[in-house]
Parts: sequence; structure tokens; C-alpha cells
Amino acid sequence: MSNLDWIILISTLSGIIIYGMYKSRTTKNLDGYFLSNRSMPWYLVLLSIMGTQASAITFISAPGQAYTDGMRFVQYYFGLPLAMIVICIFFVPVFRKLKVYTAYEFLENRFDVKTRTLTSALFLLSRGLSTGISIYAPSIILSSLLGWNIYYTNLVMGGLLIIYTMSGGARAVAYTQQLQLLIIISGMFVAGYLVVKLLPADIGFTKALQMAGSQGKMNIITSGVTNNHFDWKDKYNIWSGVIGGFFLALSYFGTDQSQVGRYLTAKSDKESKVGLLMNGLIKVPMQFLILLVGVLVFSFYQYHRAPVYFDAAKIVTAKKTAYKDTLVSLEQKYTTAINLQDIPQLKALRNEYKTVLKKALPGDDANDTNFIFLRFVVDNLPKGLVGLLIAVIFLAAWGSIAAALNSLSSCTVVDFHKKFINTNCTEIMDYSISKWYTFGWGVFSIIVAMFAHNLGNSLIEAVNILGSLFYGVILGIFLVAFWIKHVKGNAVFVAAVISEILIFVIYKLDVISFLWLNVIGAVLVIMLSLLLQPFLREKKSAE
Repeated sequence: MSNLDWIILISTLSGIIIYGMYKSRTTKNLDGYFLSNRSMPWYLVLLSIMGTQASAITFISAPGQAYTDGMRFVQYYFGLPLAMIVICIFFVPVFRKLKVYTAYEFLENRFDVKTRTLTSALFLLSRGLSTGISIYAPSIILSSLLGWNIYYTNLVMGGLLIIYTMSGGARAVAYTQQLQLLIIISGMFVAGYLVVKLLPADIGFTKALQMAGSQGKMNIITSGVTNNHFDWKDKYNIWSGVIGGFFLALSYFGTDQSQVGRYLTAKSDKESKVGLLMNGLIKVPMQFLILLVGVLVFSFYQYHRAPVYFDAAKIVTAKKTAYKDTLVSLEQKYTTAINLQDIPQLKALRNEYKTVLKKALPGDDANDTNFIFLRFVVDNLPKGLVGLLIAVIFLAAWGSIAAALNSLSSCTVVDFHKKFINTNCTEIMDYSISKWYTFGWGVFSIIVAMFAHNLGNSLIEAVNILGSLFYGVILGIFLVAFWIKHVKGNAVFVAAVISEILIFVIYKLDVISFLWLNVIGAVLVIMLSLLLQPFLREKKSAE
């Protein structure tokens, strides 16, 4: 990057930190640190919800996902608007009425302590792991740009995020996400505009999409039907998106504390609901446009030379091994194939290049999907805009990770520390211990990030697979709590444990797409709870 890019990057990030610290002034207790004194208007709730979900993974990995697999990933979000309506009707009124800090407090009122503790523990495990992946996402930028070791980069990035989150709490998260999203959306529009502008003079926006469509990249709606039967292992189609995506969104926004904590900061029931409903309206077109940028980048590389492999830093490392000559030879063949416009040969050479990289770097999966958009930005955008786009990705990371660490800390303090370790904490003690738990979860997430470099998926896919392993079971517990009143704590607890084990077994068998795990997990908990209730009666109702 140029000096101008570095100036813009550092100035933007520094400005956000200073603004967040300025806006973080609040009462030094749990209500202030975790819920911003329940004082946020609906538009800040909306921006905080969107900022929490739209992590750096969204802006690094989604364009690459569209580049390699087309637009069909957008179907993953089709169930989200309906989920927002259900949450507004059933979830928000209960959480607001009980004035809970975490969603899992409600489960103790409805069932018992062990069910609350199990559900909170499932959340902490899933969110802690996914936050580690989210820390890894911006780390690969620094690693690629500067040639830093990815492990040291994770330490630097994670350390900055811990300081950023510990200093402000929920109020700083909400206010900084407001600025972050405005910069992020502006940056992505600029990127999309420049992709089209960099195309040949006779190729405009429409022709670029037509060309991408001719190669299967505009597959917005897919049926999931192959060879006259429905393919349950097909990851993204209209049915898995509407049904599986609905269950995933219902669990994520309705039971995941990283999101529940965002709309509990609202100053009224109405403000919470408006923020959620607006998210349901905006999220799908927003994700559509982000994916469309990836399709436009694909079109761009049909008229300009695409790298044989998009992670430049990894190529440098691989060429320090005994496989250097092989890699150079493949690059020369790749150049010849580009000149001849030999598309099948280009694909074959890319695959062969990845195979050699795996040999040169043992244990590496050589997946470069997450580097496609980053490489385009660095190689093709003018000075200054490179820094802005990199800042966009950093800001997205900071907003989502800060919200995640804040929610992990709130659950640990409220559902475990104040419940089992010290039940008589003063407000100042609560405030102090909350910051230390934020630090602890930050360290845990850094450790996870150290192992995230070899997931074998695009990051956006990896984090959603991880969530799907837990979200269905968590959602099933809440659905029983809301709608099946005669089922008590013992039955739902045992049902949840059995269901979680079965979900992991089903995933390992690889017989169905990960989105369906959300449906299966919820249904398993409900069915097993109903079956077990007659045999696991309780001495006293916990309602």
C-alpha cells in the first residue's frame, strides 16, 4: 500500500476508537456496561444489529464466495425477514418484560438452573469459537499486506480488539457501529462502481452481469434438484434458505446473546421491534449487493489477467521451498493459457497450482477464496481508496467482535459468576469483573484464531456451519419454553443433551447440508422433550 493508503487507514481507525471512547461514558454497573442503560433509539439498535452480524468475514469472504460459487448464497438470508416478525411477536415482549440481562435468565424462570446453565454454555462455546474466526478474518489482511506471520498478526489484532472492547462496553459498540456501517456501505458502493469503471469501454454493468450469468454466476434462485431428485447435501437453494435460514435466523437473533444484547439496549419495546423489523427489510438487499460485487470482480477478471492464486503472501512462502521451480513453471503455463483464452486449461492449472502449494506447505488447504476481493482491491484500486477499503474490513471486524466479546462477558458474569461464584457483588465489582471476563474471552478468541487458518471453507461458510451445530438445539429449548407449557426442566435438559450429540453425529456423517441442522436440532429437542416428559416428572413446577 502507498503512504496515502496508510494515512487514510490509520486515521479512520484512530478516529473510530476516539469516538467510541468519547461515547462510552455511562453508569459503571451491569446495566450501563452491557445494556447502555437501556437507552438506545431504534436506528442505533438497527445499526448495532447489522454491525454485529456484518463482520469482516462478510466483506472479505462474501465477494469471494460469489466469485467462486455465484449468487446462490443470497438464498441463505431468505428466511430472515419472517424470523424478525416471529421474534418481535414472541421473544422481545418476554425479554423486555422480565428486564433480563441475558436471554438465558428467562429459561431459569421457565425451567430450572441447569437448563439455563446448559443453554448459556452452548452459546458461550459457539460464540467464543466463531469470534476466534472473526479475529482471524482481519488478521489475514495484515498478514497478506505486510508479510507478517499469521500467528503474530492474530496477537496484534486480538490485542487491539480487547482494548477497544474493554474500554467502552455496549454503548461504545452501538455508537461506533453507527459510523462503521456508514463507512462500510459507502466503501462497498465505491468498490462496485470502480469494478465496472475498470471494465473495457464497451463492457458496461449490464453486459458484465450477462457475461457472468453465462458462466453460471447469476444463480440467485436454485431449486436444489439434481437428476430429478432433491439434493439434501446442496448447501444453498430456495428451500434450505427459506426453511433452514429461517430457523438459523430465529435462533441467532432470538436466542444468541450477541444479538439479544443489542436490542435489549433499546429504550422501549417498540424501539426494539422497529430495529429488528428494519433489519429484516434491509439485510437481504444489502447482502445481495455485497455478493454482486464479487460477481462483478469475476467479470473484471474475464478481461484482465487473474492471478493463478490469490494469496500472494502464501506464494512467497511456498517459493522458499523445494517446489519453487514447479510453481514458476505452472505460472508460465498459466500465462500461455491466458493468452490463448483456454478456459478449461486455466481452471486445471489453478487446481494443479493449489495441489503443489499443499505439498510445499504441508497441512495447508490452499483455499484462496477469502483473498479474492482483497487481492483485487490491492492490485487495482487507486491510491487512497485501497486504504479506505481495508479500513472498511477492519471496521466491520471491530464492530462485530466487540459486540461478541461484550455478549460473552455478559453471559459469563450474569449466568455463571453471579450465580455460582459470588452472589453478592456490588455494582462496582460487577463492572470491574465484567471487564476482566471481556479480557478472558478475548484471549480465548485469539487462541481459536490461531487454528482458523486451515478450515477448508470460505470464512463466511465456516462461521455459519459452526453456528448451525448449536443454534438448532438452543432454539428448540426456547420454542419449548414459549409454546409447550406442560414440558418441564428435566425433560428439556435431557432432550437438549441428546439432540446436541445427534447433531454432531449427523454433521460428521455428511448426509445433509448444514442449514438443515438448524431445523433438525430444533425439532429433535421438541420431539424428545414431549417423549421424555411423562418419564421425567418433577416434584415441583419451576414455572
